[in-house]
Amino acid sequence: MSTDTDSVPRTSRLHTLVHHRVLRHDVPASVVVFLVALPLSLGIAVASGAPVAAGLIAAVVGGVVAGAVGGSAVQVSGPTASLAVVVAESVHHFGWAVTCFVTVGAGLLQILFGLSRIARGALAIAPVVVHGMLAGIGVIIALQQVHVLLGGNSLSSSLQSVIQLPHQLMSVHKGDLCMGLVVIAILICWKYVPRPVRVVPGPLVAVVVATVLSLALPTHVERLVLNGSLVDAIGLPVLPHGGWFAIGMTMVTVALIASVETLLSAVAVDKARPGGSTDFDRELVGQGAANVTSGLLGGLPIAAVIVRSVTNANAGAQTRAATVLHGLWILLFAVALAAVVQQVPKAALAGLLILIGVQLVKLAHIRLARRTGELYVYLATVLGVVFWNLLLGMLIGLALSFALLLWRVVRVTICAGPVPETGRWKVTVDGTCTFLALPKLTAELAKVPAGPPVTIQLTVDFLDHASYEVLTEWARRRESEGGTVDFVEIGTARMAAAPAGPPERGHSRQVLDRVIGPRRHSGGRVDPIAAGIASYHRGHAHLMRPHLNELRDRHDAHSFFLTCADARIVPNVITDSGPGDLFTVRNVGNLVPVGGSDISVEAALIYALEKLDVRAVVVCGHSGCGAMEALHREVQADPGFGDWLAYARPSLDRFRLGHPVAVAAALAGFGEVDQLGMVNVAVQLESLLAYPAVRRGVEERGVAVSGLFFDLATARVIEVTVDGIADFDDRGARVTAEPV
Repeated sequence: MSTDTDSVPRTSRLHTLVHHRVLRHDVPASVVVFLVALPLSLGIAVASGAPVAAGLIAAVVGGVVAGAVGGSAVQVSGPTASLAVVVAESVHHFGWAVTCFVTVGAGLLQILFGLSRIARGALAIAPVVVHGMLAGIGVIIALQQVHVLLGGNSLSSSLQSVIQLPHQLMSVHKGDLCMGLVVIAILICWKYVPRPVRVVPGPLVAVVVATVLSLALPTHVERLVLNGSLVDAIGLPVLPHGGWFAIGMTMVTVALIASVETLLSAVAVDKARPGGSTDFDRELVGQGAANVTSGLLGGLPIAAVIVRSVTNANAGAQTRAATVLHGLWILLFAVALAAVVQQVPKAALAGLLILIGVQLVKLAHIRLARRTGELYVYLATVLGVVFWNLLLGMLIGLALSFALLLWRVVRVTICAGPVPETGRWKVTVDGTCTFLALPKLTAELAKVPAGPPVTIQLTVDFLDHASYEVLTEWARRRESEGGTVDFVEIGTARMAAAPAGPPERGHSRQVLDRVIGPRRHSGGRVDPIAAGIASYHRGHAHLMRPHLNELRDRHDAHSFFLTCADARIVPNVITDSGPGDLFTVRNVGNLVPVGGSDISVEAALIYALEKLDVRAVVVCGHSGCGAMEALHREVQADPGFGDWLAYARPSLDRFRLGHPVAVAAALAGFGEVDQLGMVNVAVQLESLLAYPAVRRGVEERGVAVSGLFFDLATARVIEVTVDGIADFDDRGARVTAEPV
């Protein structure tokens, strides 16, 4: 048999590669995640008021079932602090066995969410509400576990936790307090220890140290109670006897919170792991299957946990094996070392949970809410979660965030006032003009005195029929009394469209299209020039008036711009310039006549250079030029056109002799007519430099003489020199043209 490696079946090589990745990356990562998840799972079980083994069961199921079925390769699921509050309330009202039934129902809902392909819809919840919800959960956990840290028991409500705190402080158990403070101190200081030491997770070190100290010191502490083995803790859920509405709402709450946290975790993991992509719908199905399994076995509800998931990704996990193995390590530990679990002090886990709760209240989220004007939504969500319940707090936050969004969307700025030195009044309406703005609109219109002409400037993206009627009726009454009212429509919504059908929001793209796109006037007897002037007067003449008023007694052109008469070339658009910037001369083929009777270009040059003191002289050609095509084909034109094209004959001769600009244009992928157009620009540059007025400007004032070529197909401007071409980059620098 051949031993050549090529003879090894492809499937065998693939299996070998997979096994190598699992052994090299996934196994070490699974150990790291196991060490992080173990103390957290125990702590969350205690905080939930559930049996300690329920946390271990949930961690095992989260690793094995969610890891194998879910839509992410490295996401880690298990009991989570965000669900501890809901579970604690459920245990308090319904008992543990019914809470397991709630977990099963929540899992079934998650499976339906995934099969309905609505996973991404859960991401539409306002981030400030999610941040406030997590902060409220953190506050509840911290308030409850402070009592455990002091040697007492956690209370069912946050209000009772606050009220009973002074009494608890008067009866502190020093042993429990000492163990909890040791855990908190280690966790706070762990980020300062050397990096090699930090390979071991801080929570594990803190709990182990506190456990050893509790055994070594002569003090009594409350420890975890594990009734029997993990197998003994497995129990089927119990159907509730009544209270179905409350139980149903708890199911929905668990399903929503678990789904939202899972999807947020998936987004964070995808960002931390470039190239990774989570199937959100499959992930919800996997989470639902895990919750159904956990509930049937007597475990806590499950969700993907950001901390464990990112830890798994950072530890080098490559496949699902890391997540599944971490669950198996927890199972092995729970079966073989159950006695060790019973030595852990409750106060040690309380210290761990207090720090977790405090870390859920992130200053960065508070600052962000303040900057974005959503601090009230954040605070209302936190207070609702802390002093009522999680679902009500989330609903309060969603309602407030929606109200804030609605207020921002429909907000409109309306202002009426006189225009100085004109004798006119101006009413500006800026934003979304709906019936909600009518009180303010009518109040501002009432400020306008009788007599002076009025300009109503509408910069609106939405105009409903109610606002349209108020504006037109007010204008009609004023005009019937001899007044004058002009409407200026700058925004995307148009008054003419208001009575024609349901109002629609205009988009800013429409404004750009209206400015830079060709006008499409209807056929018939409509004069396009007259229609365009009317649109200009009603549209942006009002905006141009103050700028042109500044230029009425002075010229401020910085460039002489010679270009083709072609209607597709708009010099001010392609140079991003405005009124008064360009002294423009246009003729067929952008030619500079030399040695003929036409002196129009020379006259304009002398005026621009000596009277206007321009600082640049530009000649601009373009692709698809009809003059260059006629020149290239040497068509027999009418005398007038033929006599004019004779000025371009030197360009054709230079093109046929292999002008370097033609060579460069050919290498860049341009056709022969466009190559000739670029050569023509280069030849006109030489003609410009031959004019005495241009030479004096260059020598005495440093006037720049340059050539441009506008490619209609790409809307790009290319620089043309006397011997080559170059592109402009986005910063205005010139770069060598690449072939297209």
